[in-house]
Amino acid sequence: SLDSSSELVLCVNGSDEVIGCAGVEVSRIKKMDGYDSSFSGPLMSNLAISRKYRRKGLAEDLVKAAENIARREWGYDDCYLYVEKRNTPAIKLYQKLGYKSIWEDSTATTLLPTGDGRIANGKTTIVCMKKRIGAGLFGNLFG
Repeated sequence: SLDSSSELVLCVNGSDEVIGCAGVEVSRIKKMDGYDSSFSGPLMSNLAISRKYRRKGLAEDLVKAAENIARREWGYDDCYLYVEKRNTPAIKLYQKLGYKSIWEDSTATTLLPTGDGRIANGKTTIVCMKKRIGAGLFGNLFG
């Protein structure tokens, strides 16, 4: 069914090494409207580019590929993502690509490395961003 759709987009170099990836799946997305409600939609996640291949436009290509899956294969008009507020480079990239913040959750937790090599829960602020990917030529102007 459509509700269990997920794809992993890979970027490989000429030696067939994976140098980047992005995931997109149909997921429950919180509304943060005070009623604990949610809706089903495409959620992009785990965008990553190998260090030596960064700043070459590959992240942009992976985001566009994930958006194409959400739009062309699954028929959605919007795409969503969650990003940590402190990840300023990622937020700037997503804004450049047309994503807009729709809510922040300052009560979120994340896994952080500790000084002794373990992993512990830490506080973070999650930003939910949304982009209009459908609605024809003017979708991004008025969405």
